[in-house]
Amino acid sequence: MRRTDAAAQMDASQSAMADSGLKGMISVGRPFLDYVLSALADAGFMEACLVIGPEHAVVREHYEQLTSRRIQVRFAIQSAPRGTADALLSAGQFVSTDEFVVLNSDNYYPTPVLETLRTMDSPGAVMFDEESLVRNSNIPRERVRQFAYAEVDKDGYLVNLIEKPNKVVACALRTQALVSMNCWRFSPAILTLCRSVSISPRGEYELPTAVRTGIASGMRLRVVRSDAGVLDLSTRSDIAAVAKRLRAVEVSL
Repeated sequence: MRRTDAAAQMDASQSAMADSGLKGMISVGRPFLDYVLSALADAGFMEACLVIGPEHAVVREHYEQLTSRRIQVRFAIQSAPRGTADALLSAGQFVSTDEFVVLNSDNYYPTPVLETLRTMDSPGAVMFDEESLVRNSNIPRERVRQFAYAEVDKDGYLVNLIEKPNKVVACALRTQALVSMNCWRFSPAILTLCRSVSISPRGEYELPTAVRTGIASGMRLRVVRSDAGVLDLSTRSDIAAVAKRLRAVEVSL
């Protein structure tokens, strides 16, 4: 998001927030995270924990001043941006002993997808059909190929996550694999796996590595297929398209 893009359509406030890297606070009518949290509340969730950096006081201030809420917002501090597995560990006290949902803060998932996660009777994930993502989202096919593809067995359980498959692998997988948009339901056992993750070549502790390790050791994650779209606020060029898609969405926190 911090990368400059001369073609991106942004106003001054959007540009300033993009410069800070706080995707979730970019205004697309109102802060993007408002839409995410409202969809969670629509799906029946009553609590959410936002993992933020120590410098992200603007996030805390925005949600602490909202007095009428359908969803209680809590905060966990990730002391440095050390990856998604480390971010999840930062929220360990919020997790407690319950199963919980993990989502990206720069993705807007439809309420029915979130309802599916809430009502699942075991840990798992919602995975997305590639063609549906391209058709129903703002995500071009070349960006979809930058995500992880999921291999699922005949019983509907996750077998493997393949990060950023090349064109040949992606084409071979297309008829039998789905795309992960980090739409997870975990048990607290994932925290132990996150603690054991080795640092990646990118210098991060990554959640997909913890998932793969868990699967290899017998962890069962049931996969639900979705043909829905997901809005992705990854780059400055996404801002105008996401704002247009969310224009008619009513937010209630």
